[in-house]
Amino acid sequence: MRYFLLACCMLPLLVKAQDSSVTVNKKTVTLKEVVVRSNLNVPSFIDRVKNDTTFYKAFKNLKVLGYTSLNDVRMLDKKGTTRATLTGRTRQQVINGCRHTITDQQQISGDMMDKSGNWNYYTMEMYAGLFWAKDTICGENNIVGDPNFSLKNKSGSAKHREQLKMLFFNPGKKIPGLPFIGNKLALFDDDMSSYYDYVIDMEQLNGEWCYVFSVTAREGLSAGNKDKIVINNMTTWFNQQTMDIVLRKYDLSYRAGVYDFDVQIEAELTRFGEYLVPKVLRYNGNWDVVFKKRERGIFTATLFDFNK
Repeated sequence: MRYFLLACCMLPLLVKAQDSSVTVNKKTVTLKEVVVRSNLNVPSFIDRVKNDTTFYKAFKNLKVLGYTSLNDVRMLDKKGTTRATLTGRTRQQVINGCRHTITDQQQISGDMMDKSGNWNYYTMEMYAGLFWAKDTICGENNIVGDPNFSLKNKSGSAKHREQLKMLFFNPGKKIPGLPFIGNKLALFDDDMSSYYDYVIDMEQLNGEWCYVFSVTAREGLSAGNKDKIVINNMTTWFNQQTMDIVLRKYDLSYRAGVYDFDVQIEAELTRFGEYLVPKVLRYNGNWDVVFKKRERGIFTATLFDFNK
């Protein structure tokens, strides 16, 4: 009898502890019960996610700071066997507004490079472009201007790098020059919102409470609607107190006539004084472009010892 009365007393609380939902710009956003109790201003939060530049700023800060990087890049064959590797430790030094990379340790195996010392893999070329200065580079800054990147006067690998930055630093926005999928990346557009579930939750990460915003492709989509999905999931952890992005994960895939890809990316950020900086970047990708060989690559970059 005692347990029955206790259950009756708790029933109103259990009924109350339910998810809720709000409509923001024609999009239904599910709020977990803990978020409902936090009194989060949901429209402002969604706008912040859409217009965020702090994530881009964190990577721009690498242009003006010194740091050490542990590098681990592995290229695989179709059976998942390692065919080329690069591991080692590099340091970026910044002196009088100029940065350069010092290689402390490096081991290369397989066909990672050709006989002329060029990278055999586009994945490795992209990695080097993100974290290493091939020569001394001067006059850079960490100012975030227009976060809408431009492809003007860019072609080849430079154009591809810019498109990757658009996808990575400006998620949920249209990307020009990508056949078949450019508009399908616009997660917050009205014509795409019917294919996604938007959820805000809260959880602890490294001892800090975070808002967790996830955009996930809806289950049960028809084959035709599944063809409209490129970003299967994008989840971002925001520090509740500072609203810094502390972790972001992507899961992307698409198959077209001239190319296909299946890529997962994870970026963990931290603070160095006033600077928000990437701490760990993980990539696992399998992609193929017509007239190029298929690439299956995994890499992890671990950054530390930041200095100014």
